[in-house]
Amino acid sequence: MALDPGNVVQNAIYLSGGTEWPVGFDAWEGRARETLERPAYDYVAGGAGAEETLRPRMLVGTPERDLSVEVLGLRSPVPFLLAPVGVLSIVHPDAERAVARASKATGVPFVVSSAASTSLEDVAAIEPPRWFQLYWWGDPELAESLVRRVEAAGYGAIVLTVDTLNLGWRPRDLGNGYFPFLAGHGLEQFFSDPVFAERLEKTPTEDRATASLMALAAFSNLALTWDDLGRLREWTSLPVLLKGILRGDDATRALDLGIDGIVVSNHGGRQVDGSIAALDALVEVRDAVGPDPVVLMDSGVRTAADVLKAVALGADAVLLGRPYVYGLAVAGQEGVETVIRQLAGEIDLTMALAGARNVAELDRSFVV
Repeated sequence: MALDPGNVVQNAIYLSGGTEWPVGFDAWEGRARETLERPAYDYVAGGAGAEETLRPRMLVGTPERDLSVEVLGLRSPVPFLLAPVGVLSIVHPDAERAVARASKATGVPFVVSSAASTSLEDVAAIEPPRWFQLYWWGDPELAESLVRRVEAAGYGAIVLTVDTLNLGWRPRDLGNGYFPFLAGHGLEQFFSDPVFAERLEKTPTEDRATASLMALAAFSNLALTWDDLGRLREWTSLPVLLKGILRGDDATRALDLGIDGIVVSNHGGRQVDGSIAALDALVEVRDAVGPDPVVLMDSGVRTAADVLKAVALGADAVLLGRPYVYGLAVAGQEGVETVIRQLAGEIDLTMALAGARNVAELDRSFVV
């Protein structure tokens, strides 16, 4: 299903005298806050930002725009993908299934999380598999099993997250005494794994508490180093991107080791308090690696201006996280679709008014 141009989205709302759905990030966040119990909302919103300003070009002639991008063979009708976000069952019972259906309906690719509440195979059955985000679990046998399942299910690439080898210090969750993994949320990749199943005396359905504790014991992997990346290549032939890179020298080292792409990310501010803003790190990374390698950006994306600034500063595309999670919380699949369509419309209009006819025309001259 094609996404509507921005003026169509805008005019439909005007002609209807308004819309039942929120419009804009703050409104979606506010509705999600009203919908969710406080611990679940804080889990999504919590975290520890530089701002830039677009500089439009005038009288370019932009009656038609092309928002589409292609990254490592993955095509999106807009310059963003749906970021991997774990534990979605705490915001809506349909969790990743609703997001996958919204992805299929809009054509915007979904990067499935290792910390999902739905098995990677079940998500793959809903839509053509896109990308899978990998947490390299501390148990190597389980990690290898997960990677081989990803390839067998037809996913197109692995996004290895390297900034979350252990969970960071998160005051909101600690203040709430809230750790959803203890209740089995976000552990379905463990629970659906055949190697993990062989280690259980009772199934997760029969004894969820024990299965959850065993899964959590296998998660942390602070010993992971650059030297381990060769093992990932032994496990899979899929393209690999590293997510969580914030330094130019780390980016060039990854590419030298045969990594296929970089995702500049500070994990939405959830790992290292006071970390550099992803947008600032993006500039350093792109300067370090040059114009050709694949570089995406994640963290802090809320509006069309955020998307376009990131692209102008060197991102091939961005990953959208919290906004679609708030949409999921408010209205399941329909909420996710609505967030996508609104942001697509906003990007379309903003790009037109900024004087760019397609994403490739955006460069640093648009940013001050």
